[in-house]
Amino acid sequence: MYFTGIIIAISTFLIIGFFHPIVIKAEYYTGTHLWWLFLVVGVAAIGGALFIENEIVSAIVGVFGASSLWGIGELFSQRKRVLKGWFPMNPKRRSDYEN
Repeated sequence: MYFTGIIIAISTFLIIGFFHPIVIKAEYYTGTHLWWLFLVVGVAAIGGALFIENEIVSAIVGVFGASSLWGIGELFSQRKRVLKGWFPMNPKRRSDYEN
């Protein structure tokens, strides 16, 4: 039996689950100011995946990079969700939401 697909699928599920709270916490504590960090990590991971010979590890690193890039959009979407009242607003950063 070949477990490559199952390993990649489970890893993808865990990586997406890992990024969900990271985006929420990043927006809560820093707003959208860290979008560039998601960009750098995403591009570096995708670039690194090109040089990894092991298919499973390369796929997992690529998924991590793509999830990081996807996190940029989610960071800005999270800000909108906070403004709608769906998530708590950081009272120390209230002025960031007044734009």
